[in-house]
Amino acid sequence: MALRARALYDFRSENPGEISLREHEVLSLCSEQDIEGWLEGINSRGDRGLFPASYVQVIRAPEPGPAGDGGPGAPARYANVPPGGFEPLPAAPPTSFKPPPEAFQPLLQPQQAPPVSTFQPTGAGFSYGGSALQPSPQQLYGGGGYQASQGSDDDWDDEWDDSSTVADEPGALGSGAYPDLDGSSSGGVGAAGRYRLSTRSDLSLGSRSGSAPPQHHPSGAKSSATVSRNLNRFSTFVKSGGEAFVLGEASGFVKDGDKLCVVLGPYGPEWQENPYPFQCTIDDPTKQTKFKGMKSYISYKLVPTHTQVPVHRRYKHFDWLYARLAEKFPVISVPHLPEKQATGRFEEDFISKRRKGLIWWMNHMASHPVLAQCDVFQHFLTCPSSTDEKAWKQGKRKAEKDEMVGANFFLTLSTPPAAALDLQEVESKIEGFKCFTKKMDDSALQLNHTANEFARKQVTGFKKEYQRVGQSFRGLSQAFELDQQAFSAGLNQAIAFTGDAYDAIGELFAEQPRQDLDPVMDLLALYQGHLANFPDIIHVQKGALTKVKESRRHVEEGKMEVQKADGIQDRCNTISFATLAEIHHFHQIRVNHLENRIDTL
Repeated sequence: MALRARALYDFRSENPGEISLREHEVLSLCSEQDIEGWLEGINSRGDRGLFPASYVQVIRAPEPGPAGDGGPGAPARYANVPPGGFEPLPAAPPTSFKPPPEAFQPLLQPQQAPPVSTFQPTGAGFSYGGSALQPSPQQLYGGGGYQASQGSDDDWDDEWDDSSTVADEPGALGSGAYPDLDGSSSGGVGAAGRYRLSTRSDLSLGSRSGSAPPQHHPSGAKSSATVSRNLNRFSTFVKSGGEAFVLGEASGFVKDGDKLCVVLGPYGPEWQENPYPFQCTIDDPTKQTKFKGMKSYISYKLVPTHTQVPVHRRYKHFDWLYARLAEKFPVISVPHLPEKQATGRFEEDFISKRRKGLIWWMNHMASHPVLAQCDVFQHFLTCPSSTDEKAWKQGKRKAEKDEMVGANFFLTLSTPPAAALDLQEVESKIEGFKCFTKKMDDSALQLNHTANEFARKQVTGFKKEYQRVGQSFRGLSQAFELDQQAFSAGLNQAIAFTGDAYDAIGELFAEQPRQDLDPVMDLLALYQGHLANFPDIIHVQKGALTKVKESRRHVEEGKMEVQKADGIQDRCNTISFATLAEIHHFHQIRVNHLENRIDTL
């Protein structure tokens, strides 16, 4: 007998993969096993998904108990099931007895739904809500992107308009933001240049089978099998939206300008080149104040070559931009910014070092075919926030309300139409790149340690040794000056010059790391940030590949339609194309950057 449950309260879905409930509605449960406080089932409208276990009451068949009355002493599996089972409804009152209408008033009052207990990680630890440790829907289905750091380096102030967030806006993206269009898998054209794309499994079947109606199978037939969800709802594959996309739950409108094209190059998939390449300089770090001198910060002047219009940015602006890009592009490696520093922020050496780090960061951003053309990056480079604050805030809000994030981001990926990937070959390439990044990371750490030790010796040890030799020569010269013979003056002067030459050599040793080793170390530090990003990128691709293998197994067992499994594989191919394109770009810029740097040594 199928396990059923009755909804105790109304519940409105707010995230992909959830379903809405109506009070007193009877649902069919797909499994008795709850997933960290959430159950999976099918509501009366035929929608399948997750809902809070505390919002329903499981309906169980009575079991014979000790007294033969249905087993009231049997323990309940869920906390919301009474230990004594369900009490039978009271018999109707005699017709002669008519209670007053106000007697029914308490029964007609709507029950107040208890809040779903949530589990929210914080910066200092974990905060708990409710009596059980359960993840919120936002944590289960994304929204766990990069959080902008809030260090003392560049605190947020009134220059930002932080009063509104994506969640507060009435038009924020939700599970019901884009209603399905009947009879079309791609949705056709909406507004000018906007195309509705959907990866829902039923639409995928329709697109493959033409106009034929969906086939109905009896219980236990092929259509009954589904690809399981990851139990770890905090994994990168889930939070990035990759799982929802692969399982066919993404649906949204994609503008022409939002499309990210992957093309086939001589070495495999690669990002389509930026037709309008540019560069950007970062100069003139200047200390500025506000609030009548109570707040101080460093401002940098940025001049993009494609506009030649200077804009001024603080470090916190870079930090905000990094947060938006890291959240939006789960399969693209966004380089890390130079680290913050709590003290000495206005010292000349720190400002110079940070500026060099920002230059390296900007050079990579401008050279990336996707990141360089991103709307939020162009807004960062071109909008004069100091003179047009309104335009800056509008662009900032637009970026924070971007709908093409999470699962919908993968809808923007455009892959070669007639190209097919051998998933076995893709898996082999990904594993090879994984080994490469591990070896490169270890080697970079070793080189960094060795070079820093050598530079320390040059700055301190070698310099001091040469200064000691120079001091000894000067001591000898001073001794010879005690001889007042005229013919010894030239010798005394030459010995003094020798001492000065050794001092100069010591200074050259101290300055040399800034000429050769320091730039290489700065570049390797940037690439170590890339290497730290790729495990998550690889995890998204491997998670998609796992879903393909599971769907193929269902097909072999006769539990799933071939068309549905093909849809999962097509969406996995999309993620694989993007991952391989990003790997190709990484290798390309790595060779170019290191070749140029090594030539200067």
